[in-house]
Amino acid sequence: MTLKTHVERYIELKRRLGYKYDDTETLLLDYANFAAKRNDDFMRVGTMVDWAAKASSRNRSCTKLDVVRIFATFLHGEDQRHEVPPRDVFGRKTKTRPRPHLLSEGEIRLVMDAALTLRPLGSITPYTWHYMIGLIAVTGLRASEALNLRLADVAADSLTVQQTKFGKSRKVPLHEETRAALNNYLDMRKRLGGVYDHLFVRADGKPPTYAVARYVFLKLLRQTGLRAGGNVPGPSLHSLRHSFAVRSLENIPDGADHSRHMLALSVSLGHAQVTHTYWYMEATPTLLNQIAEKTESGYIGRMQK
Repeated sequence: MTLKTHVERYIELKRRLGYKYDDTETLLLDYANFAAKRNDDFMRVGTMVDWAAKASSRNRSCTKLDVVRIFATFLHGEDQRHEVPPRDVFGRKTKTRPRPHLLSEGEIRLVMDAALTLRPLGSITPYTWHYMIGLIAVTGLRASEALNLRLADVAADSLTVQQTKFGKSRKVPLHEETRAALNNYLDMRKRLGGVYDHLFVRADGKPPTYAVARYVFLKLLRQTGLRAGGNVPGPSLHSLRHSFAVRSLENIPDGADHSRHMLALSVSLGHAQVTHTYWYMEATPTLLNQIAEKTESGYIGRMQK
């Protein structure tokens, strides 16, 4: 069996388990072609290192080696003639966390109001951007998930997010005020929308693409002065989701179980692991005050004992 055949059955197995593996398939097939030129029938450490070393940067080499290393481990479990390379041949991959830009409720409202000025005026387009931005802000949906919503996904008290990032569907609860706002949009959509069954559509009746959504949101940020021009860093469409996650933690009721809240938030956001949710947490003044109060309260309690 050739390495290419191994790649094909490995990818098929992973996709049946719910993984997309599009980029991984591309990399593994490229490796299989590289190895075939060396007449390799098995995974060889030297070949894997040489292939990964051709990347444009050390970080990219780390990524490529990690992909083939996981694949080689899978094959090694079936046949020990397949070799597994060391994990850190190129050193550890460096990953810099982008600086988060949290948006306040007032700033989000400013962007939503600006969306109503978008052209063509009198069409569904400005209302689509207005309500879609609001929905992401109060539910923490990924922008791609909001864009992919269908009319049938809207229930009285929840949204059904179909086939999300990890190939699973989930229910996202809706506050009664959010549902009322959606009802207003749906009324306008009946009069102004097209034949497509997407929840959010433009004047031409078609749903916006993710690229267009990013462009429009950036335009609104600059229009409202919330982001400078050029390549100056600032808020992005993803900042709505990030802001939701942080505000959710800030607003935990007194006496509530923070661990249970984090688990519920992780499920609502559609994360595969709760550790992915921790990535969204940011040390805001409100959170720091809460931590200080809890620490002081705990310290005083111990001293009184």
